[in-house]
Amino acid sequence: MEKKEDQQLQQEEEQVVNPWEVSAKDGGKIDYDKLIDKFGCQRLDQSFVDRVQRLTSRPPHVFLRRGVFFAHRDLNEILDAYERGDKFYLYTGRGPSSEALHLGHLIPFMFTKYLQDAFKVPLVIQLTDDEKCMWKNLSVEESQRLARENAKDIIACGFDISKTFIFSDFDYVGGAFYKNMVKVAKCVTYNKVVGIFGFTGEDHIGKVSFPPVQAVPSFPSSFPHLFSSKDDLRCLIPCAIDQDPYFRMTRDVAPRIGYHKPALIESLFFPALQGETGKMSASDPNSAIYVTDSAKDIKFKVNKHAFTGGQESIEKHRQYGANLEVDIPIKYLNFFLEDDAELEHIKKEYGAGRMLTGEVKKRLIEVLTELVERHRRARAAVTDEMVDAFMAVRPLPNMFD
Repeated sequence: MEKKEDQQLQQEEEQVVNPWEVSAKDGGKIDYDKLIDKFGCQRLDQSFVDRVQRLTSRPPHVFLRRGVFFAHRDLNEILDAYERGDKFYLYTGRGPSSEALHLGHLIPFMFTKYLQDAFKVPLVIQLTDDEKCMWKNLSVEESQRLARENAKDIIACGFDISKTFIFSDFDYVGGAFYKNMVKVAKCVTYNKVVGIFGFTGEDHIGKVSFPPVQAVPSFPSSFPHLFSSKDDLRCLIPCAIDQDPYFRMTRDVAPRIGYHKPALIESLFFPALQGETGKMSASDPNSAIYVTDSAKDIKFKVNKHAFTGGQESIEKHRQYGANLEVDIPIKYLNFFLEDDAELEHIKKEYGAGRMLTGEVKKRLIEVLTELVERHRRARAAVTDEMVDAFMAVRPLPNMFD
């Protein structure tokens, strides 16, 4: 027993993955297989990709077919219910801690947009301005301002306003939502929440009391203006795997208070430019490509900071080829280059040494510049009135059409 506990402790020391910290031992790579074992979720295999394609009659998203979203909890139950003719709703969110989003922040929203379009289902998006106020030492007013700014970037991803409700916790928490928070809070002991989230005696009570806030959008009765008398509606949550602890807690509580366990579909981390040691950090501007970066910024960051698996000289590179396992330009192209055949061609030529690092970086710069420019144009078209419309508490009469 002690040996097993020691092994688990050693694994936990090797990598830390929770909603506030992602790090691997000695700056290494995150071991996602160990993470799946530790969290108790399941690997998302090709049979799910094929099934989603069959049920939606549309090609699977690039994030799905390339394993960016790689793990799940009860996705099979969501798909079973959908196949029987039962609808579900989507729930995702954003903690607004910075003015501009980086590409890692966009990934869950790009994928959620695909899910909304493919399954024709409603979506709730939570802006946890209260969480960031408590964790980042921001004022209430600044947290609220950042939430609205981030909402513009989220809306720019193209969500259907007739199927989407965006809310900030400071504005929306109360009523039925708060009742569910209290029900969840009564089911989770202090020892349990410390075990899940690692809170210490130095953490203020605001942090300890926050998890129910992120839990209850999983329950349809938290949104009576949307889902009145639909308490049996299931929920699917697309998110990065560092959010899993919140929903392990939620799934433990849900049956005890009369709800379905929310299902999850979880993504890998989008790596920093400097290497695959975790995820991009908003605190290091050179580790990330931001949606506000100019074409010149993107070119500089990729050429200067993107870690590559190319060899130190052209002669060696031609002889040995690139190490694709550590190459960040290849990893970024895996996320954002839509054309499967082109990606495979680049990987084959680069891995064999026939294509040079500079050529791969050049193609990545083109792909990222187009993506960021497209997003910038869409965001420029988002007005304050549009933000108000998405955040208005209103019924969505055509949300399942």
